[in-house]
Amino acid sequence: MNLILDLARGMLRRRRRQTLVSVLGVALGVAFFIAIAGMMRGFQTYFVAQIIDVAPHITIKDETREPPVQAAMLASPEGAVSVRGVRPQDSIRGIRAAGEKLATLEAMPGVAAAPVLGGQALLRYGSRDVSATLLGLDPERHRRVSNIEKDMFAGRLEDLRATANGIIIGEALAQRLGVGMGDTISAISPAGVVLSMRVAGLFRTGIQNVDQGQGFVLLTVQQVLQNRPNTVNQILVRLADVTQAEPMARRIEARFGNRTESWEEQNRNILTVFVIQNAIMYSVTGAILLVAAFGIYNIISTVVFEKTRDIAILKSLGFAEGDIQRLFLVQGLVVGVLGAVLGCALGAAMIEGLAQVRFGVDTPAGQDRFVLSRDWRIYLIASGFAVASSAVAALVPARRASRLDPVQVVRGAA
Repeated sequence: MNLILDLARGMLRRRRRQTLVSVLGVALGVAFFIAIAGMMRGFQTYFVAQIIDVAPHITIKDETREPPVQAAMLASPEGAVSVRGVRPQDSIRGIRAAGEKLATLEAMPGVAAAPVLGGQALLRYGSRDVSATLLGLDPERHRRVSNIEKDMFAGRLEDLRATANGIIIGEALAQRLGVGMGDTISAISPAGVVLSMRVAGLFRTGIQNVDQGQGFVLLTVQQVLQNRPNTVNQILVRLADVTQAEPMARRIEARFGNRTESWEEQNRNILTVFVIQNAIMYSVTGAILLVAAFGIYNIISTVVFEKTRDIAILKSLGFAEGDIQRLFLVQGLVVGVLGAVLGCALGAAMIEGLAQVRFGVDTPAGQDRFVLSRDWRIYLIASGFAVASSAVAALVPARRASRLDPVQVVRGAA
């Protein structure tokens, strides 16, 4: 094997210019792969983190995933029964036995839960009316399932208890109303209840829909405003391991019967876009590495053509077909490995260079630069793809070289 490595190194050294071009081609492909993948994955991770920070991991609602089966269908399950125009019974919306379900969830390891009553309200300040979604919450429990308090730049969740009819609203919503800390606004619910509420806090999440259309009040105040005493219509759940949200949601729904949605289900369309983005990214960067592989194929094919007599001599000296094949395959692998190592260094330098770029604009989330991922798996995937493509590119001419007949070569030379 040492002899094969020495021969491969000698062949590559005699064609330094072509070898250098091939190595640089692989290195550039690996570097661009790392830089683009770092930007894409960094943005996706940041976006998902923003969603997870603002929203709970799991939401239990006061409804079922499928409508209840009608009595006629239950009476004749096997019969030709058609039920039309049946209106649902009037019932008080809300999660039944919410206290028991909360206790069951909190007894599970790594699970935090909090009750919420959500409802629409019209917020009025002077002549301005803005519709918003108000969430009634328990500050102590809500702090365990949401990171909204870290996005508050004025006030705290506990101020809802210290302030009579206090309300916390998004910065964009406050600007639409023209209010600030300590101002008093009117909240009008669809039930016709009107309450005067005092602004006790402001938050900025960077998600426009939340910042300009959501507010938080005490659970008891929301129950009075919506005229739904002792009622909650959502239970928010946060897990220690966010990746278990989907299977945990399915188990909770099977146990309680209420419609239960994980953050992945609620944002499925966005996550699908990420899959498409990744497919485009891998296709583009893979094409760069494919072009570099053609360069490797070209140099190995040229070496095989030029070294036909040398190959014949080697085979006449006792080198087997497998040895000849390994000789040229090693050359392709050497180019691939050198290109991968150099590409990883260039990719790391490009990542650090992109990290220094500033956009010079004030974004809602406070990000004025690229969000980059420095995951070691990106480097591993890029290097593995580069080495694999180099090996495949060298395989075809290597097999051709191993099949040369030394007798025919010597006769042709003679």
